[in-house]
Amino acid sequence: MTRVLNALRKEPVSGSTRSVVVFVHGYGANGADLLGLADPLGEHLPDTLFVAPDAPEQIPGMPNGFQWFPIPWIDGSSEEEAMRGMAAAVDDFNAFLDALMVDEDVLPEQVVLFGFSQGTMMSLHVAPRREDPVAGIVAFSGRLLSPETLEDEVVSRMPVLLVHGDADDVVPPQSLPQAAEALQAAEFKEVYAHIMKGTGHGIAPDGLSVALAFMRDKLSL
Repeated sequence: MTRVLNALRKEPVSGSTRSVVVFVHGYGANGADLLGLADPLGEHLPDTLFVAPDAPEQIPGMPNGFQWFPIPWIDGSSEEEAMRGMAAAVDDFNAFLDALMVDEDVLPEQVVLFGFSQGTMMSLHVAPRREDPVAGIVAFSGRLLSPETLEDEVVSRMPVLLVHGDADDVVPPQSLPQAAEALQAAEFKEVYAHIMKGTGHGIAPDGLSVALAFMRDKLSL
């Protein structure tokens, strides 16, 4: 039984939905954390609906903090709990995407996943295992989970933009080349990378500009 994800949304500036960007937030945050990016991005993506779901699990002691799955070295959970939480969140997120595309009457190639940190981990894990490729994945400050299984489990290949700060002390910057190598080994044809100089675990203006150009190109806008 999948859990229904609560989601915030920012309607297209033009009033007409021709594409959708799904913000997938990081550990301890919520949908509102990334939805603020819809304002600067929406000016350049006027026909784009921005949707930002909350992850399915509230973190104990954090009323507005959610997680896609537990992280053992942060919360003391076991590897088994983390894997079980991940599997459940994958089902929840897939169900959310399926319902979104039906409700908004859009095709997968009209949808971009925009992940940050744990949201990047979710996006890079879920999208390649779905039947139809989305328009692209914008992957900020995260890593590719289980890179060793991707080659055998990949179903669809989409363009991927990997962005990371070279001063990130939460998710190591070397996660970017590791993800790129695994994606290329799994025969992803379009893998792009951008390093944000002097940036920690966050989204710098130069990274956002590169992400915008990528989305405009992949959504044919």
